[in-house]
Amino acid sequence: MVVKSWIQRFQNYLAGNHPRFPGVVAAAVAMGMSQLGYWEQLEQLGYNALFKIRPPIGWDERIAVIAIDQASLQEYGQFPWRRDRYTQLLQALKKSPPAAIGFDILFVAPSPLDAAMAKAIASKGNVVLSVAWDAEGKLLPPVPVLDKAAANVGHILHDPDKDGISRQATVFVESLPALAPAMLDVYKTRAGVQLALPKPDAGEKMPKVWINWPGTTQALPTYSFADIVEGRVDASVLANKLVLIGPTAIGMDPLRSPLNQDPPTAGVYLHAALIDNLLNNRLLQRTPEWADILLLLVIGAGTSWLLFNRQLKDRIVIGLILPPTWFAIALTAFIGGNQWLPIAAPISTILLAGLGVQLREQYEKQQLMNLFAQHVAPEMAEVIWERKEEIFENGELEAQELTATVLFMDIRGFTTISETLAPRELLTWLNLYLDAMASCIMEHGGIIDKYIGDAIMAVFGIPFPQAQEEHVKRDATAAITASLAMHERLQVLNERFQEENRPLIRFGIGIHTGPVIAGTIGGAQRLSYSVLGDTVNVAARLEAMTKNLTSDNPYQILLTDRTFGYVSDLYAGQEFGAIQLRGKETETMVYSILGKLPVKTD
Repeated sequence: MVVKSWIQRFQNYLAGNHPRFPGVVAAAVAMGMSQLGYWEQLEQLGYNALFKIRPPIGWDERIAVIAIDQASLQEYGQFPWRRDRYTQLLQALKKSPPAAIGFDILFVAPSPLDAAMAKAIASKGNVVLSVAWDAEGKLLPPVPVLDKAAANVGHILHDPDKDGISRQATVFVESLPALAPAMLDVYKTRAGVQLALPKPDAGEKMPKVWINWPGTTQALPTYSFADIVEGRVDASVLANKLVLIGPTAIGMDPLRSPLNQDPPTAGVYLHAALIDNLLNNRLLQRTPEWADILLLLVIGAGTSWLLFNRQLKDRIVIGLILPPTWFAIALTAFIGGNQWLPIAAPISTILLAGLGVQLREQYEKQQLMNLFAQHVAPEMAEVIWERKEEIFENGELEAQELTATVLFMDIRGFTTISETLAPRELLTWLNLYLDAMASCIMEHGGIIDKYIGDAIMAVFGIPFPQAQEEHVKRDATAAITASLAMHERLQVLNERFQEENRPLIRFGIGIHTGPVIAGTIGGAQRLSYSVLGDTVNVAARLEAMTKNLTSDNPYQILLTDRTFGYVSDLYAGQEFGAIQLRGKETETMVYSILGKLPVKTD
């Protein structure tokens, strides 16, 4: 019972008019797609776009690169080089020693020249060498003599994203630091500077950080290896710098950043970017997962609320404004706070929320049209939809007490006619008549309440409450106008029936204006919109009395004095007789309609 009760409550909630619900659903869909990785590619494109739009923040002036470039290869020959080349470089840097030197080069195989290089490394006291792993996961450390001479070692593991862009750096593999933090550790110790460096995390084997690329790699001071060794560049430019040494020649160690994609740059610049970020405490920060979930919920619900109960053109305008607005917010956070906010998921949530609101409205409109479409003209159905807030409460059509004009009409002698026609022929004949009459009623703003065999019950003045007398007068006038139109339409239809040798039709119409209760009637499986009340009974009673109208009366229409009082300035009528209505102490005069009064001219 408890479960059933909660299910019923949830169903009622869904049926309700909750402005934020489509947005919450959109957020849930976006979160699910995010968990499945559907937004990853789009978020990566957003990452690239943020870097391209943001003005460069500039590389830290303490960083420089000595490049094994195409010119150095032409001068010294094919790579790899003998160890004495690196010994020569270290000796060239003696006059203006850098603060730390990092080799983005592996020295795995022993060499007869290792001792000399080890001596040069040891004399510097600030050289950091690289380690890596082979394809089978085996560690590739520097040869022991060089390893012992180095101030530190760091790994050069490089793991680009699926699109080839390097967005993250692995700062540790278990307790082994990356080349950049290994160099900064040496720099911190030797220079005595205060630096907040990352530490190994026992719970995470390979912690990663997001790289905040300071600019294009062309903007970072880079010097040719051969130029430094040969003295063509004053070594003082590297004094007290954090110097990285690595290959940059085409095809040697390609790397793509969001700012250097085609042609690619070199892997040594990834270490330079990480050094820059750690030196200036400007690593890119991403929002935690719980914050992303909260963000999507807020954006989804907010978008849904903004779009709720608005015209389609307003929704389109808002829908066009919100995505670039969010992108602008993300760009501001990126520039001002080094925050990488998600872009694809929030914008998709905005679009999904907009779609959800539109689909929800279409569903509600379909439900409303299912309720009214067979009873009113399309124009009236649109009016009902546009003014739905006046008659709906919490997603349900509320019962209303209002003043309306009820019309009842019936075919004279239908039972006798039905006995002379075959069932199929009878239905065809009857439907032609009902369709013609219903068109007249709906063309004049009436609502077909129901068909009762050959009888039609129509109402003018629903579903909206008519608070002013002129509105009630308008509805009563529309009922009379529709009745006269039905008489004219019946003449045309009878001419057709006569040509087709079908029975001719005569009808009677009863009209009364008074209070009714309007609302949905039926069970959960089938609902209909209808009116109840004594006004309905009076109109039905008047319709039955039209059998007593004489043949010389031009229209078979009877109406109460209240209805006639609303239309007497437009239509001529005569007293037919008085009837006693239930709950009335005095009799009610009944009128028949003689026709439209001539238009007065001044």
